[in-house]
Amino acid sequence: MYGNHTVNHKSMPTLNEETLKSEVMKLHQTIYEKYNYEMKYLRPPMGEYSEKTLSQTQDLGYTNVMWSLAYDDWDENKQGRPTYGKQKILENIHPGAVILLHATSKDNAEILGEVIKEIKNMGYEIRAISDYER
Repeated sequence: MYGNHTVNHKSMPTLNEETLKSEVMKLHQTIYEKYNYEMKYLRPPMGEYSEKTLSQTQDLGYTNVMWSLAYDDWDENKQGRPTYGKQKILENIHPGAVILLHATSKDNAEILGEVIKEIKNMGYEIRAISDYER
């Protein structure tokens, strides 16, 4: 399931309405053209949003999704710490956790299988955001 994260990863509250729409809809259109997939979830870059940007993106047909767990896996200079990554994730798991992991992290690629297995061993199940739609 693909989610929108904008074209240029700009802080959404700093954008005017036209630029925000362009940032979201250009990526939306590209994914639709390439994969015939309509994205409906958006994670604001850097977690920065305002009531206005939440309303604007909702008007574009998006549900904003935030996370409850993240760590500095995005920093390329901080790779090579798989034990740290695994510890950060597993120590912060809780019911309803939404885990933010960046696909560019070599550490995440290395530990993901183990982490998923351990989370399941802890009694949790891993589900898609769409499972929680009302």
